[in-house]
Amino acid sequence: MAPKMTLQTQLVLRALLEHPTREFYGLQISQAAGLATGTIHPILARLEGLGWLDSRWEDIDPGAEGRPRRRYYRLSPDGAEQARHALATARTPLSRLLPGLNPGLAPRGGPA
Repeated sequence: MAPKMTLQTQLVLRALLEHPTREFYGLQISQAAGLATGTIHPILARLEGLGWLDSRWEDIDPGAEGRPRRRYYRLSPDGAEQARHALATARTPLSRLLPGLNPGLAPRGGPA
């Protein structure tokens, strides 16, 4: 089952596909997608629920580090393939939602 392919979901998937095997924490994904953190976290939760993402909490002492623990997300192997397919077959692709985007440009994580 695929998530609803809103502009925001497509931007999050595209950001994750830039480096499909790398872990990112929420703020990194937010910045790469150009979206507010409050927008991406429900999307990340849906994608994780579908098995497209794996996540883990950072193993640090927040007091010693002077910041809260981060939750890291990474596309699962099946999720990366599902994300590529979902972007390629989206009813309203990013190229139509964002006219300046090159429609022939595949996400830079691998072939579309």
